[in-house]
Amino acid sequence: MIRLTVLYFASLRDAAGTAREAVTTTVPDLATLYDELRVRHGFALPRERLRVAVDAVFARWEDAPRAGTEVAFIPPVSGG
Repeated sequence: MIRLTVLYFASLRDAAGTAREAVTTTVPDLATLYDELRVRHGFALPRERLRVAVDAVFARWEDAPRAGTEVAFIPPVSGG
């Protein structure tokens, strides 16, 4: 089990009802972490539409989550 902090932005923040949450998980990679949280919070966006970052640096979906890190799921930016 690892514990980390997950940050949500835009529509993900709205769906989760929070901008950040502490998560305890056993998932093998960041893709599975998002899939797990997508089911929990009902996120509409598929993983392919997002970027993922760990400790403010873009990461790969296949990277393993590390205890104590901050993982951010970043949806596409809309302009106006």
